[in-house]
Amino acid sequence: MALLEVENLKVWYPVKDGWFSPTRHVRAVDGVSFQLESGETLGLVGESGCGKSTLGRTLVRLEAPMEGTFRIGGVEIGRLKGAELRRARRNFQMIFQDPYGSLNPRMTIFTALNEILQLHTKLNREERVIRVAELLKMVGLGEEVMHRYPHQFSGGQRQRIGIARALAVNPKLIIADEPVSALDVSVQAQIINLLMDIQKNTGIAFLFIAHDLAVVEHISSRILVMYLGKIVESGRSSEICANPAHPYTKALLSAVPAIDRETGRKRIVLPGDVPSPLAPPPGCAFHPRCLLARDICRQNTPSLEPAGDDSHLSACFFSKEVSSM
Repeated sequence: MALLEVENLKVWYPVKDGWFSPTRHVRAVDGVSFQLESGETLGLVGESGCGKSTLGRTLVRLEAPMEGTFRIGGVEIGRLKGAELRRARRNFQMIFQDPYGSLNPRMTIFTALNEILQLHTKLNREERVIRVAELLKMVGLGEEVMHRYPHQFSGGQRQRIGIARALAVNPKLIIADEPVSALDVSVQAQIINLLMDIQKNTGIAFLFIAHDLAVVEHISSRILVMYLGKIVESGRSSEICANPAHPYTKALLSAVPAIDRETGRKRIVLPGDVPSPLAPPPGCAFHPRCLLARDICRQNTPSLEPAGDDSHLSACFFSKEVSSM
């Protein structure tokens, strides 16, 4: 049994233009299904506004699902409430995109981490101090910093503190919501290597959300590509990055900077903007921007089908033509 099982998950937000107007919905997440194994890192990529962060926040119950189920360790998390949900939170935690905004500026680092240990463990005061020191050491910080405030740290150090907070209760799963996008490139590499070392030592599973395919390829064993609330391609990282089977994935890969221009990928510039999730286009949601779009794409919605090996799936009627783009 997989650690995380997501089936047909939908997160829609109701919108009314006026008192007597019909209710419409912003389809932030629209029928997503996937699985994540224990100790695995699964990458989730897509443009801003495609629903990645909403999906991550829903999986830790910061957003409420409209439809579908998701289980962690066989427990249906979407139906838990109150004390049951609080106990279940020990199994899943989140690393947020903004390392400063996710920390209380009025709390010292010790107070922030100690609060979690008080809530979720039975450690006494002395044991909690020792545990906080261990967590800070685990993320590359010394115990002498535990009584400082968030503003006294750099962005990379604050993200390390966010990682320590997520590790405090020994979770089985961590949702990492663009944990390096707000950091300098050199610091990004340090944080990614830190996450990989933590996974090697603890066996924690990661859902790594990002918009940079180069970063996701490095850290993930499998990748999900998301567009307008739906998964449009999934498979092993090496297979997707070497042989993309969806034109959207191909375009994302072409945007990855190449050191050698002669051997680099041909840049694919997509026309137009991402359609509004309030009124997604009929048929394939990507067809208004797709260079391969035909009448069938405008009329029918493609489903995820094998594109190569059984583990590589693509929601495109013309997957075999993507390589020629």
